Amino acid sequence: MRMRRRRPLFPRLFQAHHFSIINILLHLHSRHTTITTAYIFLLLNPPYIITLNFYPHFFLIQRVPQMARFNFSVILILSFSLYLFLYPSTVSAELKHNYYADICPDVESIVRKTVEKKFKETFVTVPATLRLFFHDCFVEGCDASVMVQSTGSNKAEKDHPDNLSLAGDGFDTVIRAKQAIDEVSRCKNKVSCADILAMATRDVVAVSGGPSYAVELGRLDGLSSTASSVDGKLPQPTFNLRQLNSMFAANGLDQSDMIALSAAHTVGFAHCAKFSDRIYNYSRKNPVDPTINKTYVPELKQLCPQDVDPRIAINMDPNTPNTFDNVYFKNLQQHKGLFTSDQVLYTDTRSRPTVNAWASDSDSFNKAFIAAMTKMGRVGVKSGNNGNIRHDCSVLN
Repeated sequence: MRMRRRRPLFPRLFQAHHFSIINILLHLHSRHTTITTAYIFLLLNPPYIITLNFYPHFFLIQRVPQMARFNFSVILILSFSLYLFLYPSTVSAELKHNYYADICPDVESIVRKTVEKKFKETFVTVPATLRLFFHDCFVEGCDASVMVQSTGSNKAEKDHPDNLSLAGDGFDTVIRAKQAIDEVSRCKNKVSCADILAMATRDVVAVSGGPSYAVELGRLDGLSSTASSVDGKLPQPTFNLRQLNSMFAANGLDQSDMIALSAAHTVGFAHCAKFSDRIYNYSRKNPVDPTINKTYVPELKQLCPQDVDPRIAINMDPNTPNTFDNVYFKNLQQHKGLFTSDQVLYTDTRSRPTVNAWASDSDSFNKAFIAAMTKMGRVGVKSGNNGNIRHDCSVLN
């Protein structure tokens, strides 16, 4: 008896042009920047199933054993259903400038005044807020989940070892701005902590001499915060260029973005323990990292002797530590990058041209920094049922 062939739901669209599916998925991957690896199952002709795994600079197609009695349409539907289930944050909210124009029209002015007041109290406001925003966006997206306090039943992001060095002044800046906003009756509980952090970050850059820029707004606050979610999400001081590019690419940021954002270290500070191996225990043959300027080493050893309190921190920019500028790149040219992950941007010939260009052109650097900050601010944005507006930035609703 001759079996009647079943008619697929989508007769020829994907069977005849199955590789166009890969192009579609690549397009989705490039637009939805929070995806690091997507697993998509396809049934091609002749029929077999492959997995399509995305990596920062390439994708890998692998064949897996056949599944009998499944047509392509069913696999496709299941694939996209699984995709949306696993990566709900990739359907990003529509961020826009002046988002609060009809909700809380003075919100940006309120945040700016709060930042200016805090800045007058301590310069640490600048690096602390910048770093807080970066650590927030790279873990579960820009959703202020890093602000949440741990409870008896949950260890939150801020208590992960990589976040213990986040300065309290960054948290305080956001908390104060939230309080000032909520004092305005029409604004109370209408502005997310995630947006407040994004605006405050723009403002600390501006008050320290860097560029000001329009911030895209409309984020909601995250619904969870766990220390375990931080694992492997933040760059380390020992990273090489490949590791840096890989981690930034996982968040939709390219090498130029990574280099521009690294320049936030121009107003940063670092604990001695984060770089002491470079000046005391680099290797058996060379106790001092040979990529460090020899005249810089005695200064570092004086500031960070071997028995120093591990809580002691020093400026990352030895020349203009209180000014947001392009001197960071000039320091790299002089081999005065504090972290390995800083100096590698100059020692690696693949990134050196960008360092040289921005060392001599502050306007180009400022434009690149604004573009990179804007892109980072879009990472993992929460919307709809995936977020809310917290009444207290440190407590989940």
